Amino acid sequence: MGSGAGSFLKVLLKNFDVLAGPVISLLYPLYASVRAIESESRADDRQWLTYWVLYSMITLLELTFAKVIEWIPIWSYAKLIFTCWLVFPYFSGAAYVYEHYLRPFFINSRKPDDILTAAERYIEENGTEAFEKLIHRVDKPRSRGYVYDDEDYRY
Repeated sequence: MGSGAGSFLKVLLKNFDVLAGPVISLLYPLYASVRAIESESRADDRQWLTYWVLYSMITLLELTFAKVIEWIPIWSYAKLIFTCWLVFPYFSGAAYVYEHYLRPFFINSRKPDDILTAAERYIEENGTEAFEKLIHRVDKPRSRGYVYDDEDYRY
């Protein structure tokens, strides 16, 4: 009986990535996503929406480079560890990857179509008072050779 339990444990440990992968990458995120939808917090919505975007990107990467990935013996374990980092709320890995890598890539790739779009974005980010202050600073006649700061101090 001891050898049967031992061989079962060997099979279980040998295939841990195959067994734990779907639970960690699909079942728990599915459950947490439904809970996030039902909650009032936007932070958990962002965490799980970001996770699903990253999960989709990983899946596309695997499908695209399947022939290469099958030659990497630790790929399934590396993917499992990375997925754990993305999924577990203690790490908030999905939010980290989004804030530090994806968001800057997508935000910096957008260019304002015209001056009105740039002005609207400035007003949204800084408010109308800041925009009016900016306009008044530009409209003021400046004497040649002087530099003015925000309080109109000339030096």
